[in-house]
Amino acid sequence: MIPKYRKQFNQEFSQEKYSQLKESLAQKGGIATAFRISESPLFLPNEFKSKLLEASESIIDQIKALPAEVLYKAVPDNCRVPNDTLQPHFFTIDFGICRSENGTIEPQLIELQAFPSLYAFQQVFEDTFCEVYPFLSEIRNTMPHAEFKNHLKKLIIGDENPENVILLEIFPEKQKTAIDFALTEQLLGIKTVCLTKVKKEGRKLFYENNGKPVEIRRIYNRVIFDELDRIPDLKAGFDFRDDIDVKWITHPNWFFKISKFLLPVLKHQFVPKSYFLHEFPEHENLDNFVLKPLFSFAGSGVNLNPTKEITEVIEDKENYILQRKVTYEPIFEDINGEFSKAEIRLLYIWHENEERPILLENLGRMTKAAMVNVDFNKKDAIWIGSSNAFFGEE
Repeated sequence: MIPKYRKQFNQEFSQEKYSQLKESLAQKGGIATAFRISESPLFLPNEFKSKLLEASESIIDQIKALPAEVLYKAVPDNCRVPNDTLQPHFFTIDFGICRSENGTIEPQLIELQAFPSLYAFQQVFEDTFCEVYPFLSEIRNTMPHAEFKNHLKKLIIGDENPENVILLEIFPEKQKTAIDFALTEQLLGIKTVCLTKVKKEGRKLFYENNGKPVEIRRIYNRVIFDELDRIPDLKAGFDFRDDIDVKWITHPNWFFKISKFLLPVLKHQFVPKSYFLHEFPEHENLDNFVLKPLFSFAGSGVNLNPTKEITEVIEDKENYILQRKVTYEPIFEDINGEFSKAEIRLLYIWHENEERPILLENLGRMTKAAMVNVDFNKKDAIWIGSSNAFFGEE
């Protein structure tokens, strides 16, 4: 895509520059990335960007039109957290990069969520690509750094002192996204705190900073609530379902409300047809669909080739969807003349009392395998892993 930039990048690429890219990211974050960094960015034409944005705006309109009680039904009874909000603070949406029947490259919706992604990391990642390959600066994201920081500061810190705002995670040092936590701390001056280190007194929460208890007033939440029960002997400092005197950024209920739960009701030419498993019609062919758990994360539990034998033994069919298969098009040429496929995640934030979310950044993921997950690739594959998209004229 965008032959001019692809040709120049492939000509300039070297293993030394790839090492420089990774080392610079590790130096900036103070920690190495625990996930694979792709050697290459994605180059996508502005025409494709227009399709992405048009589809996203339509999806946002449809979500805004849904009654609150419909969305609330998505939250499992045992996961409902008090003091819900009118809208989420984050909105991310994933599109596969596919080829249509008429031969044009188009996006196809894969999934969407109201959960924070690698916001701080992706901007640093884009910067670092531009430092190693200076010609990329002419097609980089046009949002100034100060504006990007102000948006996240307003959203996450609000009017509070950064000391009273924490990034909350379970054993953050063990998470693959730890570098994003470190970069968020640098960007906003907040602390990353493990759920086990939080203490509850009455309706208030506290964490220890330099040996002193500090009240927590806002939580930048990176904990996936429904995963808590899967960690044996977890000694959490409080229960998410407690009525506590904190502001959630974003409220845990939205993880369920904006999720694959919405795919069966969304309609657009770039939204593949989806059904809840218990509502799958007889006239459809199961071979044309992918089976997905409603609230899985990072591709967990996805079955690319479901059979009747597999679907019939699932007891909680209302917690699964069947989504029509889409074909990712291998169009990103590497230095060996082989091609990678990719998907792109648009990273929006949604300020309170504002009508629409704001697009801050994007995140790319490249693969040569059937799924966009590095674990499915050959060990010596290149042009795979986490990336960033640059848009320009063809």
